[in-house]
Amino acid sequence: MSFVLRVVLPDRPGTLGAVATELGKVDADILAMDVVERAPDQAVDDIVVSLPNGRQPDILITAAESVPGVRVESVRPDPGVGGRQKEWELVEAVTADPDQAIAALARMLPQVLRAGWAMVVEVHDDGRVELLAGGGGTPDLTGVQPGWDPVDRPAVLDPEAGWVPEDWKAIGTELAVAPLWSPRVSVLVGRPGGPAIRGSEVARLAHLAGLVSVVSASLPPSAPLPPLL
Repeated sequence: MSFVLRVVLPDRPGTLGAVATELGKVDADILAMDVVERAPDQAVDDIVVSLPNGRQPDILITAAESVPGVRVESVRPDPGVGGRQKEWELVEAVTADPDQAIAALARMLPQVLRAGWAMVVEVHDDGRVELLAGGGGTPDLTGVQPGWDPVDRPAVLDPEAGWVPEDWKAIGTELAVAPLWSPRVSVLVGRPGGPAIRGSEVARLAHLAGLVSVVSASLPPSAPLPPLL
């Protein structure tokens, strides 16, 4: 089975190689790696590894954190190897069939961002939330209050806010949102169990949402893409 190991490590030569060596010692096979964020003194990486049957994922934490300065933020089942590759596949799908751009965005975002679900929703004047497209384990929106509405910029949402359903809170669902062609239409992403959705991931979400808005002709040609955070 494959897992995504999110690690925070000192941004100094040799550290990532040392982590790879320690993972190899517990028979973890590294399948892919994505750079999530870079800062002057540290890096955040997603390392996709496979483990032999019967091995528990907690050995990955022990192995990685045996390298000085390394901290494991989370270990979770891998929804799809190659997040960056999936991102290009999403762009290709959107541009190849603009009529299905919204459906492609919702369907493919969970793999691009390694999230549990994504949905494109519209909030009507009476407060009713309409699901336009969904992907992954899309939750039931019955009775959900649109506490994220209106959306004027991409953002991480407070997972403990009053509007968040209790079943989302119970499994620690991290949330982010980005507008499409209207503040009342947005793409909402959920990552049950974490880890936290970082600013760089919100920026990717924003640009993909902006691309979909333009390609689907829901925005005038002169409308700008959402800004990077």
